[in-house]
Amino acid sequence: MMNRAIFSLYIDVPEKEHYGKSNFKGDSIDKGLKTRNAFKNNYQKLIDCKTKYAESIGASFHMFEYDEDYKTYFDNLKKDFPYLTGYEIVNFYKIHLMYILAKKYDEILYLDFDAVPVTKDNFFEAWDLSKGICVYNNNAMVNKMNRTIDKMKHGTRSPTAKFFNAQAMLIAGSYNPKNDVINTGIIGARKEDILKLDFFGKFYDTMNLMTKLRNDGLDGLYPENIIDIFRYDNETIFSYKVEVNKVNVQWLDNFWHYFFDNQFFIPKETKIVHTINKDFDNVWRFYDKYCI
Repeated sequence: MMNRAIFSLYIDVPEKEHYGKSNFKGDSIDKGLKTRNAFKNNYQKLIDCKTKYAESIGASFHMFEYDEDYKTYFDNLKKDFPYLTGYEIVNFYKIHLMYILAKKYDEILYLDFDAVPVTKDNFFEAWDLSKGICVYNNNAMVNKMNRTIDKMKHGTRSPTAKFFNAQAMLIAGSYNPKNDVINTGIIGARKEDILKLDFFGKFYDTMNLMTKLRNDGLDGLYPENIIDIFRYDNETIFSYKVEVNKVNVQWLDNFWHYFFDNQFFIPKETKIVHTINKDFDNVWRFYDKYCI
């Protein structure tokens, strides 16, 4: 019998520790501030819905927050890489937690704190994790290289930034530059693939490579406007490691990772809502109708 776990993470990252200031579409409030307020206002519901879902499918649930383990992790990473923001460290920490849980569990489902299960269907039965890691790809949101690349304007957290950053890393290592933009807001994986991914293997080399690319853009291959959006992003490294270590991946569909961003509705067939826009009132109405 498979030993399975679901986990989530909530760390209240100070506004100054975010990077790439931006707003939600149609909103004048800074995205980081709105996110913090939404999480605080919906804190208990976001934990309860995940706990209930895990119990309903026979999985253990683990909720990680700001504690001594996180503070130690933060201090160690900040000491080694002082240029990292708190936001970047939190997103490395969630990957670190997957490796901690993989010591005990066969299969793991990670849910960002704003991801809400709105189904009674068992994720682990719907997806055969022996076929690869389950993640969503944001390839459709990438502005690929064209004749106007030097005029492109994107934020440091955009799928386009992550695509070009991973591409540059692969080229620097003499790998095929083809890569997918992976969203790590929902990750389903078995321990064998987590270990094969080797996310933190040669981590100092990975960070040094990213720093070099931020400084020289691969000896002039990329224009300044692209170099300026390179950061130390967990999703960039995830995509890079999938290619380097030849890890099998399965793409989550729009039902198991519904990207609730600019839309005004949630399809009835949705299984997990990733509440990008932080419109939790809409999500709870859907949840109450179909899950209770």
